[in-house]
Amino acid sequence: MRHMLVRTVVLCFFMASGATAHAAESGVEPDTLDQQMVLVPAGKFTRGSSHADDEKPVRSIYLNAFYMDKYEVTVGQYARYLKVTDMEEPPDWSIMNQPQHQRRPVVNVTWEDAVNYCKWAGKRLPTEAEWEKAARGTDGRIYPWGNEAPTRLHANYGRKDWDNHQALTPVGSFEAGKSPYGIYDMAGNAWEWVFDWYGNEFYKKGPEKNPIGPAKGDTKVVRGGSWLYVPEFLRTSFRFNADPSGQQFGYGFRCAKTP
Repeated sequence: MRHMLVRTVVLCFFMASGATAHAAESGVEPDTLDQQMVLVPAGKFTRGSSHADDEKPVRSIYLNAFYMDKYEVTVGQYARYLKVTDMEEPPDWSIMNQPQHQRRPVVNVTWEDAVNYCKWAGKRLPTEAEWEKAARGTDGRIYPWGNEAPTRLHANYGRKDWDNHQALTPVGSFEAGKSPYGIYDMAGNAWEWVFDWYGNEFYKKGPEKNPIGPAKGDTKVVRGGSWLYVPEFLRTSFRFNADPSGQQFGYGFRCAKTP
């Protein structure tokens, strides 16, 4: 009896291991995707650029350590959140929530939607400064991958229309486009909501340690460009402001966490 029990346990272990391996090989999204975060260490980084007035001046900014999601939040993750919380579905959810889209970024979400999801996941939205450091590292690079002009090997951009969510690519598709910390899709695919209110003069006036945007405002910051836009918007320092209640085909997000 004992031998039969041991044999059963061992067999179950190998079956479970095989199922896990098969899931990984077949691209099935694991339940642990929410836990795949990257530590961005404490220290200074070069923020801003001379390309646009709201990106000036170039300054050395200090940030405490933080974790950043390795991938943009996917349709599959958001579907689990909606099922558990019974929150309102974003527009065109029946189009997005199809089997072929589960690993693509969720879009059509408001700033508040993004905040609520991150809170539910035990996380938060990154600040604008955290997002920029996670995207460019400490060497002031123009794009997450360096200073080389974007190609279709680096990012998903320059598409003409949403095409029922086909315009977005599954997260983690662009190995050559990773940031210095190994974070994917910080250029293109979906604009990413961050915590801060937008301030045109904030880069000039904000503090040099752990800056958070203005105390109030009319628009929130989104970063990183999207599947639709031109290469200019893929720069790590490019800032864009958006109505926080906007639900657009290009607006998604990822979460951060304080260690």
